[in-house]
Amino acid sequence: MTRPIVGIISNAYLINDQYPAHACGSMNTDAVVQVSGAMPLAFPADPEVVTIPELLDAFDGFLFTGGRPNVHPEEYGEEPTEAHGTFDRNRDRVALPLIRAAVERGQPILGICRGFQEVAVAFGSTLHPEIRELPGRMNHRMPPDGTLEEKFALRHDVILAPGSPYAHVFGTERVRTNTLHGQGIKVAGPRVRIDGWAEDDTPEAISIDGAPGFAMAVQWHPEANAAEDPVSRPLFAAFGEACRAWRASGGQPLRAVG
Repeated sequence: MTRPIVGIISNAYLINDQYPAHACGSMNTDAVVQVSGAMPLAFPADPEVVTIPELLDAFDGFLFTGGRPNVHPEEYGEEPTEAHGTFDRNRDRVALPLIRAAVERGQPILGICRGFQEVAVAFGSTLHPEIRELPGRMNHRMPPDGTLEEKFALRHDVILAPGSPYAHVFGTERVRTNTLHGQGIKVAGPRVRIDGWAEDDTPEAISIDGAPGFAMAVQWHPEANAAEDPVSRPLFAAFGEACRAWRASGGQPLRAVG
């Protein structure tokens, strides 16, 4: 059987501050190839270019990556402020309905950082614009200086709920992760199951209650050093297994992990 095909959502960039482009980070494609055992294909996050039905038919699973722009607060019923940062409304208009449609079909999805927030918002959650300003919370943002290795270094533990999909995948209830995010879940939607927390109680791992397939998202960046990291590797491996099962089933809904 040929490799499953994983659709990786792109971010919008300006090359040389002038030329518009759709792109995704090579860490993501490397993780999909080396650990998930799938073929990665990036697709533009632009509703004028792609449609949700076409995307669902084209791919066996979806990776919703990190990105500098944040989900627009109008998507969860709030007004934008300076603290919310920048936005990418085209990505919102593709990612949120695609997540809902894929989850309901049982088609595998894995969310990372902004992708974690997209999965949360797609199922009714609200977000804090700047969690480091909340009492008792640590600064989860990327360090402003240093090498990539230093910026993606492991910085805190995540405590996992017993019996959760993550405890099943990792075989433990505590893992060490990096952290490179500013926003976080304020109120979880009715189907958003928080399965893991940082030591300051910031939600770091979620799944969707009642999803017929693999529907998981993490606030950290497991794509960094995915082939070697003891937490990243089993997560991307489980995602790859779900994508292979989806492809083998001909698109039939599957039982959720865990």
